[in-house]
Formats: sequence, C-alpha cells, structure tokens
Amino acid sequence: MKYFLTTGFIFCLFAYQANAQTALEIIKKADEKMQGENGYAEMVMKIVRPDWTREITMKSWNKNQDYSLILITGPARDKGTAFLKRGKEMWNWQPSIDRVIKMPPSMMMQSWMGSDFTNDDLVRQSSIVTDYTHKLLGDTTMLSRKCWKMELTPKEDAPVVWGKIEAYIDQKDYLQLLIKYYDEDEYLVNTMVLSDIKELGGRTLPTHMEMIPAENPDQKTVIDYVSRTFDTNQPDDFFSIQNLKRIR
Repeated sequence: MKYFLTTGFIFCLFAYQANAQTALEIIKKADEKMQGENGYAEMVMKIVRPDWTREITMKSWNKNQDYSLILITGPARDKGTAFLKRGKEMWNWQPSIDRVIKMPPSMMMQSWMGSDFTNDDLVRQSSIVTDYTHKLLGDTTMLSRKCWKMELTPKEDAPVVWGKIEAYIDQKDYLQLLIKYYDEDEYLVNTMVLSDIKELGGRTLPTHMEMIPAENPDQKTVIDYVSRTFDTNQPDDFFSIQNLKRIR
C-alpha cells in the first residue's frame, strides 16, 4: 500500500510540474495565439458615441514583433491612409497631402483615427511579452471559462505608455478575454473586452473587441475581425516606407 501511495504521489508531482507554467510563458502563448508570427487581417472598426457612429474598414499585416502595416480602406475620405511600424519607429502616410509623417514616441498615447484605441494599441510599438514583467494574481471565470488573472508592470526604461496592465487569459485556449489599462498613477484608463469566439485562420480566437474608456463609459470603439490568415511570411521589404505609399 505504501508503494502504491508513493508511486501515486510521484506521478501527481510530475503531472503538476509538467502543467506548471510561469506567468511569462502564459503571456507568450496568449500573445502568439492572438498575433501569430506573421499574419494578415481584415477588420471593421466602429467608433460609437452618444450622438453618432463612425465606421472604418482596414487591412493589417504583421511580421514577428518588429513589423506591422495598417491600411485604411474606407470611408472614402480616409481611404489609402496607412501606418507603418519598423522596430521602434512608426510612420503615417497621408495621401490627401501626399506626405509621410514620422510619429514620435510622444504620440503613442494619442487616439488612433479618433477612436478609443491608442496608436500603440494598433501598431503595437510596445510588447506585452518583452517590455513588461508578469505576475499571476489568481484564478477567475469569464464567459464561463476559467481564466488566469495577471498583472503586467513595465520594465525600467521600456518604451511603454501604460503604468500597469491587468490581463484575464483563458486557461484552456490561452485567449485574452479582458484587459485593463492603467496610467502611471494606477488609475484605470481603458478596458478592452474580447468576445464572440470563433474559428479564424485555423485558430479559435475572440473576433469582437470593445475598448471602453473609464472616464466616458457611454462611448466605446468596437473592432470586428472579418478574416484572418496566419503564416503569411511577407518579406521584410514589404514593410517599407516606399510600400507604405503604394499599398492597396
């Protein structure tokens, strides 16, 4: 009996060790699940205000953590506007004035296209994997899914706009279901709610995102994924200033 108890204890110990994960490993898996190494997406963004709603359609390409390109495809007045990220640098192409504008780090906290998302949210200048330290706070439940509640605090000198981030990640499929963004004084600024889980590009993902500002809870910005493709493997020169001006 003692032999069987000891064997059972050792088996459980190995099972626990095999399943144990660090907070960093969980964040990496969640980020890779949502972003992929190389990807393409088509999205519809709706800026919702008490008296009006504005809709923007766009295409997005990304490669690793280093490159991203976003092209606005509608409405007509914004069509052709594009944003490029290469490493820690970012540019904006404005066809209406035939000009490429380099965006300084100070603009990362500003509104993207008049929405409740920041420039950093959309082009991902900062990385939740490499620019933050990660801590598990406990378990909770969202959308009937058991989740990890995690705290992300910026590393010293990291190029980030948030003072703290709380992330709620599904323990089964590593889905980001809720993210809370805080300023340097730890006041809540924005809450992003992710839902409508579907198969896209061969992956199970949230396809509906709502960004809600804490100071104006009667407004929000919604992004819905229309399509997603992973492992597109675009060459590095696709993410160039020259291509920024001619991408369609």
